[in-house]
Amino acid sequence: MPDIASFYSEVTQMVDAELDRLLPADDAEPTRLHEAMRWSVFAGGKRFRPALAIAVGRAFGVADDRLMSIAAAIEMIHTFSLIHDDLPAMDDDNMRRGKETCHVKYDEATAILAGDALQTLAFKTIAEDEKLPVVIRLRLVVGLASATGTPDGMVAGQQFDLEAEGSGESADIERIHNLKTGALISFSARAGAMIAAADESKVAVISEFADLLGLLFQITDDLLDMSQTSDMLGKTAGKDAAASKATYPGKYGFDAASQMATDVHQRAVGSLEPLGERAYLLRDIAGHILTRTS
Repeated sequence: MPDIASFYSEVTQMVDAELDRLLPADDAEPTRLHEAMRWSVFAGGKRFRPALAIAVGRAFGVADDRLMSIAAAIEMIHTFSLIHDDLPAMDDDNMRRGKETCHVKYDEATAILAGDALQTLAFKTIAEDEKLPVVIRLRLVVGLASATGTPDGMVAGQQFDLEAEGSGESADIERIHNLKTGALISFSARAGAMIAAADESKVAVISEFADLLGLLFQITDDLLDMSQTSDMLGKTAGKDAAASKATYPGKYGFDAASQMATDVHQRAVGSLEPLGERAYLLRDIAGHILTRTS
């Protein structure tokens, strides 16, 4: 059994190779747009969401080659969301993954187009994957669109997040983060189960785990924003507090939010009991999220 660091390294190599194959070359016209897409996609990152899809797929015996297109598509969508999230009209950030954000490196218009292009390429990638039955491709497209858009996805969550700025602890942080962060994480896990054609009881187990994992990820993200430096995070630290954003430590206090993370982690691991030992990678992922430092 690989340890979690080895698993993430393996996933990064596989997914990056697939992304390199799928993305337009940076010397293809329009070169500035394609350079911006590649700058953002290959800026680093842990490939956590693709890793989650692959871990679930492996738990149900799916070969890695059948998971590569959805893994790449998920990372494209995630990167699109980061590019747009960093824009001056949104969170207005100058650093992401330790590098200049897309609109700083290039320009705002190019960044918007790079995000748009990655979003559309993600759906094209799934639709054209002939390793998967057409009905599975359709379900994946619908699921990813729902996780990305509105009323139950990232776009809706971002709007609620913008509207909540300045409201601090009075905001409905559960709704905001279930949509903005949790929706894509939950889909990533369920996608692996979809490709495996897992039965409804197994999908229910994965869905419960994924919802808890998304909550755990957001709580720890909020805690890290308060406790780590910009160099450690690879992005500007302390921006949530400066903007009076709705966060778990802001609403409940740092210590209570830390305990909440521990409790959610225990619930997430416990939810995997029906899957037995084959869910070991998922347990390791949950443990890594709880203890991560960036």
